[in-house]
Amino acid sequence: MTDPAALRARAEGLAAPLPPLLAGARHLARTVALGSHGRRRPGQGDEFWQYRPFAGGDEARMIDWRRSGRSDGHFLRQKEWQAAQSVMLWVDGGRSMAFASGDRLPAKGHRASELALALAILLLRAGERVGLADRDLPPRTGELQLLRLAGALGDAESAAEYGAPGTRDMRAGSRAVFLSDFLGDIAPVHAALTAAADKGVSGVLMQILDPQEEAFPFDGRTIFESMGGGLRHETLKAGDLRGRYLDRLAARKAELRDLARLTGWQYGCHHTGDAAQTALLWLYAALERDH
Repeated sequence: MTDPAALRARAEGLAAPLPPLLAGARHLARTVALGSHGRRRPGQGDEFWQYRPFAGGDEARMIDWRRSGRSDGHFLRQKEWQAAQSVMLWVDGGRSMAFASGDRLPAKGHRASELALALAILLLRAGERVGLADRDLPPRTGELQLLRLAGALGDAESAAEYGAPGTRDMRAGSRAVFLSDFLGDIAPVHAALTAAADKGVSGVLMQILDPQEEAFPFDGRTIFESMGGGLRHETLKAGDLRGRYLDRLAARKAELRDLARLTGWQYGCHHTGDAAQTALLWLYAALERDH
């Protein structure tokens, strides 16, 4: 049996370096009132879901005779499917995610990590198993797992300009959530979603953008430089680039949307200037629609 004192000591040790992210995610999760995690699917469980008419192939022992006695037909009593499911999260740790166009806006990476952790809180509260893809953190339940997630997300920065998702730790039939600006090479995203679909993994792509990246409010002499410093472009007529940039951004969104549709995933876009609660509700509802 686990020693409660030792467990608490380990938990406090894990939590010590990461109060801001965890506190923010807890606050965000508290603002969302969801009630029970009603997946509304038939299967093994204790909660009554619905009655349905007896059909060919059903076993007679499944008939609810009390309900059937009140009508001319036979009915089965179905229970809601409640087996805990695995949800794998991937948060882009690339340097591009460190961008924020103003002091009052969060960096894209911070918003992505906060959303991922708040979503994990809601899922763990509902009995789901949650893990991090490509972070050697398999899906588990419980408060200690939440602290592990917070620790990993708080240290998710990469030396690469753009992150690349993977499906190495995803279990067949599980679900996944990818959070990124998706502005880098699209090939790794194609590969990850194709591999996920082959495993029967469905999920959600959430593209997170700064409002400035959406509007491109530049004109005149402008120097564009990537967050890692590896890319740099200077122009005297930034306004002339606006149309081409917006066309390419729209094309990238359309490509992500089509890729999600073809692989059975869902796509959404969130701007860091918008309320995080709206994005969290959308993410949670998207996972509900996923099954």
